[in-house]
Amino acid sequence: MAAEPEILDELRRLRSRVPYLTGALAASVDGLVLAQDTPGVEPDGMAALTAAALGVAMRLTDATGQGNFRELTVRGAYGYVATYAAGRSAVLTLLAQDRVNAGRLHLEGRRAGTRIGEFLDSRTPAEAPVAAKPARAPARTRAARTPRPTNAPTSTDS
Repeated sequence: MAAEPEILDELRRLRSRVPYLTGALAASVDGLVLAQDTPGVEPDGMAALTAAALGVAMRLTDATGQGNFRELTVRGAYGYVATYAAGRSAVLTLLAQDRVNAGRLHLEGRRAGTRIGEFLDSRTPAEAPVAAKPARAPARTRAARTPRPTNAPTSTDS
């Protein structure tokens, strides 16, 4: 699949705006590379791993009532792997050295993910979103999520 020039341009601009960013990849939510600028990293494998991590992250946010997936950050001894939602059907994954400014990484990653998503969503039929969220029970209220103190009575005596 040929990379979309607009997406590749966005990845390159992102790399120029964020010092210590070492790679950028846009992929479909099912693990197909859309565009990549990942020297030294095999992009197909990275896209497949991103799809797997995305699946777990989406299940985790759903199971905990946190809403739709927005981003996932993993920090290793040598740096970061950050994945951001990019519209209905794609994600943006960034690789950065440990000395990156994490706030800048997130700010620019979120913005780039939004721009890539807008571009892709404008070219994809709105009727068939790939990353549709499955229906689930209504989210619990804050009171229902707040644990009771261990010494609190569990029932009332009349």
